[in-house]
Amino acid sequence: MTTTKLDKSLEKELKALEKEGRAKSCERVIQNYIPPTEDRGPRYKLSGSNKEFIRLNSNSYLSLSNHPELIEAADRATHQFGVGPGAVRFIDGTFIHHQRLEQRISEFLGKPSSKIFNSAYTANCGLALSISDKKTHWIGDQLNHNSIIRAMRISNIPRTNKGIFKHNDMADLVRCLDEVGPEIERVVVIFDGIFSMRGDHAPIDKIVEICKAYDDKFTDGVISVVDDSHGMGAYGNTGRGTQDHCGAVPDIIVGTFGKAFGVNGGFIAGSKILIESVRQKADTYIYTNPLSVADCAAAVKALDICDSLEGQKLLKHLKERTSQFRQGLDRLGLESIAGPHPVVPLMVRDTAKTHALVKYLYDNGVLVVGLTFPVVPKGDETIRFQINAAHTRSDIDYVIELLGKFEYNK
Repeated sequence: MTTTKLDKSLEKELKALEKEGRAKSCERVIQNYIPPTEDRGPRYKLSGSNKEFIRLNSNSYLSLSNHPELIEAADRATHQFGVGPGAVRFIDGTFIHHQRLEQRISEFLGKPSSKIFNSAYTANCGLALSISDKKTHWIGDQLNHNSIIRAMRISNIPRTNKGIFKHNDMADLVRCLDEVGPEIERVVVIFDGIFSMRGDHAPIDKIVEICKAYDDKFTDGVISVVDDSHGMGAYGNTGRGTQDHCGAVPDIIVGTFGKAFGVNGGFIAGSKILIESVRQKADTYIYTNPLSVADCAAAVKALDICDSLEGQKLLKHLKERTSQFRQGLDRLGLESIAGPHPVVPLMVRDTAKTHALVKYLYDNGVLVVGLTFPVVPKGDETIRFQINAAHTRSDIDYVIELLGKFEYNK
């Protein structure tokens, strides 16, 4: 038996994706890292090119991936226990570094307990499997990340037990809560802290207030859940994300170590009973090997740095470079979505022009992400810029200068 017949069908599907404009481009391969200097941030070399590139498409907001203390912590843990756990966690695959990371993220967020996963994606799915039954109703923002959408789909609830509110529209959230049926005992309101393609944030203070107002209506209450993967470490006065910025804490926090903290893995933080339920019921936790001890040790060190004077300096520098970039766009008369987050969208609003600008930046040594129709609606074509703490003033000046020279009306 071969996959020849299957391959033919799959080939047709792949061609259809290309025709629709939804196929992913070939993956570029980073083959070299060039450390930063005093006035120049890190550069990267790609296979098949002699250019040195600035990455403005990286989630590593605090630029900790190459921090010597993280590398040393990962190396020390690896030499102590090896490169892999050898088992899932409930079959003696739990090491001291897994526990230390869970304790550290709980302390960082002020939550009683937490559980780490291989990614925030698997954390969202694991949470949905752990807290849902036939009398649970899920409500989400219309622009939620794919991992939240997928979590709602696999949550083992009837299709009718779901509601979607317009993006950041609190009146529409109230409408969704008003429409929940009398048979429902538990409502989960879930949303991104930072919406990764736009850089805007959920009004957590208002969402939490609305959830509390409806809490007594349901036997198990209304549970607020934020996935703050893009906010954690990079947002708020202390780097504690969107809850820090808004001054309100949801019941459950999902996040990642793979963005601002520069490592790998995800987590859920909440009450002790909630986390024990996750440990007992989340398939994406139970049936897969955990993070390596190297990832855990490096993540603990990243949290320590974020909580230190060095972390405050990194966060301050990140805010300054983000502000510099946004002010540069304003001077050029280019459209963006306002906000202090280091995800800065440039609204191009034309597919051909977006492709041309992405290529122009690439040809001049700048890596960015372009979003075009049909991935986004016609008229919403965007280039997403992501500022990192390792970017220098001259790096940002260079990119703004390039944007000023591009012929937008050509």
